[in-house]
Amino acid sequence: MLWKAGLMKKEFIAYCGEKLTLEWYFDDRDKSQVFDYFEGLPEDRKIKIFYLFRWLGNSGRIINEKKFRYEGDKIYALKVSQDRFLCFFFDGAKVLITNAYQKKSAKMPAKEKDKALRARESYIKRCKRGNYYE
Repeated sequence: MLWKAGLMKKEFIAYCGEKLTLEWYFDDRDKSQVFDYFEGLPEDRKIKIFYLFRWLGNSGRIINEKKFRYEGDKIYALKVSQDRFLCFFFDGAKVLITNAYQKKSAKMPAKEKDKALRARESYIKRCKRGNYYE
């Protein structure tokens, strides 16, 4: 399957494109909420989100705000139907997909953005220490 992530030194690659590499974030206990969420989706929804991954990875951007939106604080949301995948850009050529949830209201729950912000902070600290990709 095209969307099956490969594990390389604990690195979950969601998609490796021409311009960007999209990765599943994992915490310091080797857990990836966003990868588990993705794996639990029905095949048709996986295909739709993978299409966005491919578009972002190959073009480097998504102009359609209905599919990709800036949420503030350097956090973005990939949007397919009711599924939201939060992410951030790192070192210009990498996008870390931090967490996912199913939209149930007009506004993004503050706790979901907080998860993404904590994941970004953890990722940056762990990369600086050199222990994210052990």
